[in-house]
Amino acid sequence: MASNDPTDTGGLFIGRRPGTAPVHFKEAPPETSRRRLRRDAALAHALLAVELILCLSLFGPQPAAWLWIGSQVEYLTGYVTAGISTIMLGCLASLMLTMAAAKRVDHAWKIVRRAAGHRQERGALERIFAASVGVALVAFGIWFLLIQGPAPSLAPSQ
Repeated sequence: MASNDPTDTGGLFIGRRPGTAPVHFKEAPPETSRRRLRRDAALAHALLAVELILCLSLFGPQPAAWLWIGSQVEYLTGYVTAGISTIMLGCLASLMLTMAAAKRVDHAWKIVRRAAGHRQERGALERIFAASVGVALVAFGIWFLLIQGPAPSLAPSQ
């Protein structure tokens, strides 16, 4: 009986795309040493840390750097619009480049994690990005409410 499971047919229900057949080894692959598995696991943790740092940089250092660059553009040109445009376009460009780099690191993390002996099918980028948004919100809330304090009222006090 023909199987129409998408994992067996390469995503198609009628046939198989070239190169998507399950891998069949003539003999079992060599057993990986425990030392190699530990090294791969350590490398996977390091890649995860790089991914976390990339995502956290989106909420602090990168916008601060673009604010400084935008202020320099405004100072040199004399136009506030030029500075604001530089900030917005720079933040957008660095966001896209950072997320592209994080996606590549996430792909490498999946491969290294598989090499470490884990069945890794999904990446961690989505969860890390969501966690970094949460960390950024908590840090901003602490700074805004506790350190900086609420702004004084706009109404005149008499």
